[in-house]
Amino acid sequence: MILITGASSGLGAALATQYAEEGHTVTISGRSAERLHTVSEQHTNIHPIAADLANEASVTMLFDKLSASTPNTVIHCAGSGYFGGIDTQQATEINTLLENNVTSTILLVRELVKRYRDKKINVVIVMSTAALAAKAGESTYCAAKWAVRGFIESIRLELKNSPMKLIAVYPGGMDTDFWLSSGKTLDTSSFMSAKEAAGMLKQALTASEHGYISDITIQRG
Repeated sequence: MILITGASSGLGAALATQYAEEGHTVTISGRSAERLHTVSEQHTNIHPIAADLANEASVTMLFDKLSASTPNTVIHCAGSGYFGGIDTQQATEINTLLENNVTSTILLVRELVKRYRDKKINVVIVMSTAALAAKAGESTYCAAKWAVRGFIESIRLELKNSPMKLIAVYPGGMDTDFWLSSGKTLDTSSFMSAKEAAGMLKQALTASEHGYISDITIQRG
């Protein structure tokens, strides 16, 4: 079973659809039950569970509902953007940004390690190329993604002898609804689609018996 978070739209939804079309059983999670239903209604092997990953009780509930089936892959796509000069950014929006990107990742990975650290599970954390380089006008977004990157690299050290593997993904800009609530206006017509990015990521996640790709950067052309 594959668990995909942030799957109500964008990359998460595209991954869920592609995996389901290949016959995999997929559980999808997101905050909006209605949007999850829209993604899952065309495939009987996609099962939606609404959850707020920035809330500890909600994370626990999500995995309690999975108790009968241990995922072999978890792809964490949940997150949000917030952009603009630092002097224009609002404290409430910064806090929301940190909850959606940093807190959600920490609570999700913590729960996975508590329950499954001795299981052979690939945990895929989708970040952004903003976790690799500073960008003007994206200071708090970069700060959030750099925090996630530091967290993931630290947990890798804690899991050094565990069969659980953490895979970091750094995609470039995609033409999705992500930008609508980000505060940044730009032409995304030349960006890769979520479907294109999902196809490339799925291919990169193919592992052999004795190896896997630990860090994946998906650049837009």
